[in-house]
Amino acid sequence: MRHSRLIPVLLILLCGLTWTACGGVDFGSQPPASVRSERHLLIVLDGLRPDYVTPSLMPALYALGQRGVVMTQHHAVYPTVTRVNASSISTGAYPETHGLMGNAVFFPDVDPSGFLSTSDRANLLRIEAAGEPLLTSTTLGEVLQTAGKRLLVTSSGSSGSSYLLNHTVAGGVLLHHEYGLPGTVYEQAVERLGPVPEADTPNHERNRWIVDAFLEVALTETDPSVTLMWLSDPDTTAHQHGIGHGLTAEALFRLDAEVQRIQDGLAAMGLLDTTNIWVTSDHGFSEHTGAVDLQALLAPFSGTLDDGTPRIVAGAGAIYVKDDDRGTVEDVVAALQAAEGVGAIFTRAVTPGAHEGWVPGTLSFDLARWGHDRAAQILFSADWTDTVGEFGFAGTSAQGGVAGHGSSSPFDIHNVLVARGPALREGVAVEAPSGNVDFAPTFLHLLGLDAPSSMQGRVLREALRGETTPAASGATSEVRVENADGTYSLTAVLSEIDGRIYLDHTVTRRQ
Repeated sequence: MRHSRLIPVLLILLCGLTWTACGGVDFGSQPPASVRSERHLLIVLDGLRPDYVTPSLMPALYALGQRGVVMTQHHAVYPTVTRVNASSISTGAYPETHGLMGNAVFFPDVDPSGFLSTSDRANLLRIEAAGEPLLTSTTLGEVLQTAGKRLLVTSSGSSGSSYLLNHTVAGGVLLHHEYGLPGTVYEQAVERLGPVPEADTPNHERNRWIVDAFLEVALTETDPSVTLMWLSDPDTTAHQHGIGHGLTAEALFRLDAEVQRIQDGLAAMGLLDTTNIWVTSDHGFSEHTGAVDLQALLAPFSGTLDDGTPRIVAGAGAIYVKDDDRGTVEDVVAALQAAEGVGAIFTRAVTPGAHEGWVPGTLSFDLARWGHDRAAQILFSADWTDTVGEFGFAGTSAQGGVAGHGSSSPFDIHNVLVARGPALREGVAVEAPSGNVDFAPTFLHLLGLDAPSSMQGRVLREALRGETTPAASGATSEVRVENADGTYSLTAVLSEIDGRIYLDHTVTRRQ
């Protein structure tokens, strides 16, 4: 609580330093089309909830939205975890197409006994060394490279998430706080800025180092058409301390100062009036209330296969029954449906394209956009509530640790999108549904490039100047399933616009 009492003072002091600049630069009348598509900067603030963006906590970002566009129904990709969403931002596709299935993944050719954490780039390199394509769809960087344009990635997040933003290093440069590709850009950054600060909560010094590296080194060295910048807070701090904790609030305000500093730096370089700035997050956040004992739940069905490897491996909400025995899959699903703390359960579609899974009472991988060859037999989410925590923020999830994400809760799925720039509308809040999968096709559209067929997102025309929009807001619908005896029912709430469907959240009921 000592830190909580410091926040009002911090707000006053820092606001005095940044509030005058929060008004930003007046873009004036619409620039020529040849200028509009010049540059895009996507800033991902890891774990940023929409209700964090207030005049008191984040005045610069709030003001940016007031001057530009706020997409009020923005969606993370499910599973609502970092590396899934990094891959979707990179490819404009869902896991069913890009093949990165979770924050931890199972590649039996690499490790037949368990999951690999995708937070560590070394594990991603192991997958590639085994001959597996890391992502199975075309990336934004690859499209830009083909067109003679460049993608810059800068990140203070995990080495894995940074690598997934441009894993082939096509069309530009990747600068992470641990490494650079090519390596010379990292060496230049360290020489110019000094050693990378140690990680902390809040992770302000390391985030600031990455912003400096972007403004002072990578931007001029790369001259990118698109920059993907990833800053590790508030995720890093909120995981340890919780939503609304004094240190999390401090992390937000310090991040906000970096958002303003980026604008000021671009203005000083004469680039702000030709740069479209998009600020988003990879997912939302929830307080955690304790997870189901999955090991105990799976114990009756476990065993060893003839090759000596476990029959069942589980992680990141995915359960692989390696011999694909249908009876075992049904029994595991029944155990999950009976377990308090388990929310939505997904299995393969009962028929291609169906919203219902083949096991009664489950939704389909097709609805979750998770039906890849790499998919497990079962995917499940923690259950959630809208309970308000001690710091005034709603949303809990039945997972371990203090706070986090990953579920099909609305508090994990709904995230932030604020944008401002010469190609964007001014002073509007748009209720049309949108998602992290939409960034790549939107950037390519504004750069006058065709999106490959693997990109499943849509162009966010509602946010753009001079575009004909499909609708003011999307339509909503529900899909409901239940198990054979009616003791477990599951509802998916969906939004649809322009032929695209977004998963809003799921609701689980037990009798």
